[in-house]
Amino acid sequence: MRRRHFGVDPGGGVHWPIVHAASFRLGCGALLALAVVCAPSEAHAGFGAPGAMPDGIPFSGEAPALRYGRLDRATCEAELERRAIPFAHVDEARGVLAPVRLRGSLHGVTFRTALPEVQRASSPWEIVDCRLALALDDFAAQLEAHDITQVLHFSIYRPPVASWPEGKLASRHPGGLAIDAGTFVKKDGTRLEVQRDFHGRIGTPTCTPGAGPHPATPEAVELRRIVCDAAGARLFNVALTPNYNWPHRNHFHLEVTAGVGWFVVH
Repeated sequence: MRRRHFGVDPGGGVHWPIVHAASFRLGCGALLALAVVCAPSEAHAGFGAPGAMPDGIPFSGEAPALRYGRLDRATCEAELERRAIPFAHVDEARGVLAPVRLRGSLHGVTFRTALPEVQRASSPWEIVDCRLALALDDFAAQLEAHDITQVLHFSIYRPPVASWPEGKLASRHPGGLAIDAGTFVKKDGTRLEVQRDFHGRIGTPTCTPGAGPHPATPEAVELRRIVCDAAGARLFNVALTPNYNWPHRNHFHLEVTAGVGWFVVH
């Protein structure tokens, strides 16, 4: 049975229904259907694990993830240029609205795979939709406060199947809208590795009051703060951690989801 309670939007006092973690056992189609049902408005909606957004985090205005998700290619790339984000156009990436490659750091933070430099230039895994790039720019501004200089990820774009209809846009990794961040590297070379340092447990909440790593090592506390600060700022519609399931044991899945009004944090 699906249990529901109501949370308070710290920015506007608006209440929204929250679906508890058991709902994640549903298939993707059912989950998205529930998300639509549970979203009372585009700007004030929550969906996900207990306390889809961390309680007590101030927030005002429209969530960045919602704003980015509505952008078209021209408007999005104009914003990249306005922010002086170094990028290169990608002529074609099946399923991606606005494919680009990041050509430098964002607020001093480089998002990259562990591939050798010569392979990175042509790897599909480093193609990113412009809308996710904007969210990563915001995320990098937060990471700068942690002295993070590199985020090593497993992939961003994963091309859809060859039979994917021409011109049809995809979501998540096939749409270049999600990143699987596995390691955060600091200026002094210290590495925060999600698999080694997160210290979570499948099924437990991630960002609700009282939630925390066990044991609460400094590395685990910092990783928890990194993902929960991003969730609190609503930079991404979806933030999945090792608390979600076994396949996410070694990374944070951070995703911009176009055309929705909900958020998932687990």
